[in-house]
Amino acid sequence: MVVKIGIIKSGNIGTSPVLDLLLDERADRPNIDVRIVGSGAKMNPEQTEEVVPKIKDFDPDFCIFISPNPGAPGPAKARELLSEMDVPAIIIGDAPGAGKKDEMDEQGLGYIIVKADPMIGARRELLDPTEMACFNSDIIKVLAATGAYRLVQNTIDEVIASCEAGDIELPKLIITAEKAVDTANFANPYAKAKAIAAYEMAAAVADLDLKGCFMLKDHNQYIPIVAAAHEMAAAAAKLAVEARDIEKSNDTVTRTPHMGDGSTGSKSVLLEKPQ
Repeated sequence: MVVKIGIIKSGNIGTSPVLDLLLDERADRPNIDVRIVGSGAKMNPEQTEEVVPKIKDFDPDFCIFISPNPGAPGPAKARELLSEMDVPAIIIGDAPGAGKKDEMDEQGLGYIIVKADPMIGARRELLDPTEMACFNSDIIKVLAATGAYRLVQNTIDEVIASCEAGDIELPKLIITAEKAVDTANFANPYAKAKAIAAYEMAAAVADLDLKGCFMLKDHNQYIPIVAAAHEMAAAAAKLAVEARDIEKSNDTVTRTPHMGDGSTGSKSVLLEKPQ
């Protein structure tokens, strides 16, 4: 059986750019077929209302909608549309989505909330391409090295397996630091501590950016706050890389590529093949 997955991307958070790669990193996985549609940078109700129905043309077995803040008007409209479609759907979002989990339960939607996936400091003074790329790469490093991406991978793989078994089960997951690093399988306690610190720092970036982008009006106040949030993201990325480097020095980095048949392999010694 080939499971057909429709992915709808709206706006941008750190999980979004690599979501499809987490599922099919060599583009040769035989048990899934993935299609992606997106609203671009805009995530208003008008854009989501136009984009979401297009995924039905693919006739997917289930859909994934990923965006910042599942409670914002655009993502909220997407949730409404998806709940009315006769297709199981999973919402992937950042920390504000935790406040909407009861609504998503009522709508019959699954969800994966990644708490350490903060919005960028969306102030024009700091949104040149270099700053944006640096911020996004820092968040990607944190989510990758702390185990958050692997937990997303594992969770969606479980949905795929349940779909293959004929009884799809949607996730109800909020990714905390502890859940992420447990999935990363750190062997060294100092590496684990650094990874926890990195995840928690990235989660705190969202609070600063919320303050700098929506609460402060004076540019003399909000510019330093947003800049501080971006510096914190860079420091979190540095800790995440240090955690992985400790594991590398002990030759205990866990890697979980998909195998030729679509199952997930595992290895924790560099010079061995995944099993």
